[in-house]
Amino acid sequence: MPTDMAETAQQREIDPYTQAEGESLAPPTNLVGRFKHLGPSVIVAGSIVGSGEVIMTAGLGANAGFVLLWWVLVSCWSKSVVQAEIARYCITTGDTYMRALNRVPGRIMGPRGPVGWPIWLATASFGIGLFGLGGIVGGAGQSLELLTGIESTISTGIIVAAAIGILITNSYRHLEKVMLFLVMGFTAITIFCAVLMQFTDYAVTADDIALGFSFEFPAVYAALAIAMYGYTGVNSGEIAAYTYWCVEKGYPRHIGSDPSDPGWVDRAKGWIRVLQTDVIATLVILTLATVPFFILGAGVLNPNGEIPEGLDTIRVLSGMFTETLGGWSLWVFGIGAFFILFSTTLSGVGAGGRVFPDYVIEWGFISRLRIHRGKWTRGYVVAIPLMAFLLYFSFQNPIALILISATFAAITLPIQSGAALWLQRNVMDQRVRPGRTMHLALLATFVFQVIMAGVAVWYVSRKQISQCTRSYAWRS
Repeated sequence: MPTDMAETAQQREIDPYTQAEGESLAPPTNLVGRFKHLGPSVIVAGSIVGSGEVIMTAGLGANAGFVLLWWVLVSCWSKSVVQAEIARYCITTGDTYMRALNRVPGRIMGPRGPVGWPIWLATASFGIGLFGLGGIVGGAGQSLELLTGIESTISTGIIVAAAIGILITNSYRHLEKVMLFLVMGFTAITIFCAVLMQFTDYAVTADDIALGFSFEFPAVYAALAIAMYGYTGVNSGEIAAYTYWCVEKGYPRHIGSDPSDPGWVDRAKGWIRVLQTDVIATLVILTLATVPFFILGAGVLNPNGEIPEGLDTIRVLSGMFTETLGGWSLWVFGIGAFFILFSTTLSGVGAGGRVFPDYVIEWGFISRLRIHRGKWTRGYVVAIPLMAFLLYFSFQNPIALILISATFAAITLPIQSGAALWLQRNVMDQRVRPGRTMHLALLATFVFQVIMAGVAVWYVSRKQISQCTRSYAWRS
């Protein structure tokens, strides 16, 4: 809650990016009407069904086989409640995601004054996320090499140039149409190949499924499983990005900025239902794409001992298709992988371009009322793909780059769910807060994610200590 006059003024300040006077709109009253206002799910799905699914999920299946199928479903489904509840807060209050984080108690001195501690962690996550983007861009380049024969570094450069060309227009509607085409394309291809797999020697059996739901968690795969949890389903970056796509779709503008307006509560509840429908659409899309990739990795790559890594990442993953369908399917996989990873590049960079101006605002460098978001976004969508290309050029190992980013993403997830709980209790209008069932689901997710983050920190720390011990013993 506000504790001084400055905070009170900030809380009353209307953000012209999220809300505007006179733009309220009555919500649709039926399911068909709600479908007409969906859209953020399509863009964020383009990011979700990318590095996490084609690389991390298939990689986990290749390493562990079917034993962690249950874990894949947990990774898909457990974070959607956080996605929905943070977005609920943002569209009803008019806060952007970063502004919301900066309301959480506990401030640390920054270059222009104190800022909330989650802003420090979000900034660290932003930097580490560049490693993941480097892996995604590199994977897209490798898939283009698979199709054209153009060397992967040059192919990656082509991907970067194409992404910049599309995103520099800064048009939400344009991006939504491009992403709809890509999402429909790769989802259809993935399901098609998983179904055809059932008519080959690699067909999934009832015993495979039973093993997948034995709820075992082999410690040897802990690092990969934790990283996959951080990057599959709706990861922390995509949860943040989703709130900005909801803003650009117009949900908070449609609700209106004046809670004292007699129609405000009904509009808010109506647009929350639209939001929830959109979140369910995200969940359906990511499940339809994630599970088939895991099954292909576990059913084809694992028995053959094929592990995707380094410059051979995409080539090895293509074996999921060529082993089951024949050599002709290399083109099918190449096109599907390109759709998936290029869509992830577009969605991830496009979202970052919306979030980045908020970093500048919350660190205190520019006023929210004076910033020209379009200029900052265009600068971002040019600079960041080039930086991602340089990272890939330096490491040339997509799965290693994504693993670094994914592990940190798993650690930051409980910050989001914890912040959502605090904001709902202390800032959000009680008339539009979630019901008891949704609140308990969010609370349970928070507890689970705290445990997961603790395990991730423990595992990484133990690994670092082990490496230091071996290094000291070698020197001795």
